[in-house]
Amino acid sequence: TIISLGPSVIQVTSKVAVLFITVQYNVTISANEGLSEESVVNHFHHGLKDVATIFFYMLVAIIIHAIIQEYVLDKINRKMHFSKTKHSKFNESGQLSAFYLFSFGWGTSILISENFLSNPVSLWDGYPHTLMPFQMKFYFISQMGYWLHALPEIYFQKTKKEDVPRQLVYISLYLVHIAGAYVLNLNRLALVLLVLHCFVELLFHVSRLVYFSNEKRQTG
Repeated sequence: TIISLGPSVIQVTSKVAVLFITVQYNVTISANEGLSEESVVNHFHHGLKDVATIFFYMLVAIIIHAIIQEYVLDKINRKMHFSKTKHSKFNESGQLSAFYLFSFGWGTSILISENFLSNPVSLWDGYPHTLMPFQMKFYFISQMGYWLHALPEIYFQKTKKEDVPRQLVYISLYLVHIAGAYVLNLNRLALVLLVLHCFVELLFHVSRLVYFSNEKRQTG
């Protein structure tokens, strides 16, 4: 038996897929570049549809987490023969090192491309900043998607019961602050703070990995 799907069904599913995959709430702004030239700039604001997009990228984060775990961290663990305690901490620092490195690099590129570093007054001038460039909005959606993915990972990674409260507090603090800044249109200031914070956390977790690889490396 052959079942044919009509164009109306395909249109409905494609619209639903777009809601999850693409960044929502596009606003087109015309900008005059010269006397006769006019360019179109796309900016975005936030709304309830962002919840669907965040959910999708949470699933993407789970997949990436699994890939890093299986093809990188598990191979190192087998070579190093860590104890169960070190095994868990090494996995945690390995995953977070990759995330913080990516977040720091991406956030820094946004700060440079949007001239926030060369013109720091723009961080607060004209608040509330209800519109964001694509890169900035996608950055915040990815951040929230990542920290939401950390909740089911507590179960997938079989985290010890005594470590669960610490993990929940850790994840909740990130979600509350990032989502709060996003909803309250404090995205520019939050971006600067996230870049600084990611750099510090990156140093910490890389040092932790160095220490686990050889306890004699106390400098780490």
